[in-house]
Amino acid sequence: MNQQQLQELVEQISLKYFGRPFLHQAKINKRMRTTGGRYFLSDHHIDINAHFLEDKYRSELVGIIKHELTHYHLHLLKRGYQHRNRDFKQLLAKVGGSRYAPDIGLRRIQKKNYLYECVNCHHHYARVRKVNTRKYRCGICGGKLRLNRLMN
Repeated sequence: MNQQQLQELVEQISLKYFGRPFLHQAKINKRMRTTGGRYFLSDHHIDINAHFLEDKYRSELVGIIKHELTHYHLHLLKRGYQHRNRDFKQLLAKVGGSRYAPDIGLRRIQKKNYLYECVNCHHHYARVRKVNTRKYRCGICGGKLRLNRLMN
């Protein structure tokens, strides 16, 4: 799907489900990893994650577009357009948009660098960042933690 096809799809969904035209730009964003789309308050354009433009993610793409159009139309109507607002939740449910972008395996897996062990119950904790062992204790028994080894 190219830029023009995406623009047409967004305009069609806007008219069909919201009964209002989409008068701004829909853009493809290849840098997105964890989000499906993004609505910009400043110039009212919508970015869509390029990974969802494949045919196998068509239903997810429509849900993402509905989500972003919900932000778009509510913001232009000067109503609650944020996720926490009742207007947003009601309109999103009415049009059948997705609340969250599905995980399609694009998230980076963080490498665990530190392995801690509880002195009392010997429970292991793998962490990305270093933990202050004077301040933090075992979540199971409350015992002291000790740095077991660095994992590299």
